[in-house]
Amino acid sequence: MLSMVRWGLLVAASLAGLGGAQGQTYPERPIRLVVAFVAGGATDTLTRQITEDLKAALGQPVIVENRPGANGYIAWNYVANSEPDGYTLLMAENALAISQGLFKKSASSFDPLKQYDAVAQVATSPLALVVANKVPANNLGELIRLARTTPEKMNYASAGIGSVAHLTFEVFRDGAGIEAVHIPYKGGGQAIGDIVAGQVEMHMASVAVAKPLVEAGRIKAMAVTGAKRSPALPDVPTLAEAGVKTADVDLGFWYALFGPKGLPDAVRAKLDKAVATVMADPAVRARLAKLDIEPAYAPAGALHQKLGNEITNWTKFIDQKGIKAE
Repeated sequence: MLSMVRWGLLVAASLAGLGGAQGQTYPERPIRLVVAFVAGGATDTLTRQITEDLKAALGQPVIVENRPGANGYIAWNYVANSEPDGYTLLMAENALAISQGLFKKSASSFDPLKQYDAVAQVATSPLALVVANKVPANNLGELIRLARTTPEKMNYASAGIGSVAHLTFEVFRDGAGIEAVHIPYKGGGQAIGDIVAGQVEMHMASVAVAKPLVEAGRIKAMAVTGAKRSPALPDVPTLAEAGVKTADVDLGFWYALFGPKGLPDAVRAKLDKAVATVMADPAVRARLAKLDIEPAYAPAGALHQKLGNEITNWTKFIDQKGIKAE
């Protein structure tokens, strides 16, 4: 019996040593960075803005892999069930927290607090309330009056049920006292495409996605969700400036890096250092500032706590307003 115990301890020690050795040489091959929505949306845009910089910091290619579907759960479960070796990671946004509040009573056993290792927060970005050019409103006051007086309810697009765009619009809708029909897509890229085409009327898009389309006159921006005006859209007022009071929840995007539970400490440390280095780079900061994406590096402990707080805050809002998964 004693020999079996010793054997077990030796095996455990060997495995720990192997993990440490792998961590020291990490990375030795390309890293896949999974995004839960289609190309062209907010998270995809941010991720593709920094992949070359992460490659330089880590010494290996960083490849974006879009895995849309099931309101994010296809990608989230895929990463959670991947080998915790640092080669399959998730670039997530606060939809990860929102969905926990919206789908908490479902049969899903997914729990990002338990199934992921937080690596680092990356950046933050406000959203812009945009409308199709066909909508006969040129400011937020006109849009609200139109929504209240149109015989048929206006509609709004989102990146999917439980997405940041979905719940942020619900916060706006509640504050503005209007009704609207939700049209969910598989990602923000598809949603903004149909706004441009005039197929859907309203949408909450990241400023990074909205800016070039607004400047080209292809859509109209009514308001931004930040506490102050966006330097990327300086002529567009905030919701507060326009007189809309909103619930006490985060109305912007935050982007963060996660890995499957069990990442070796050395791997997490290298990834953390890479994110911190990239987000402190003046060239990266200047590039992102043009899209109103603010580098906001924070280490694993702070990210884990933020995710927990966000789950709590969004669950409270969703419960109070009786919002249901459609």
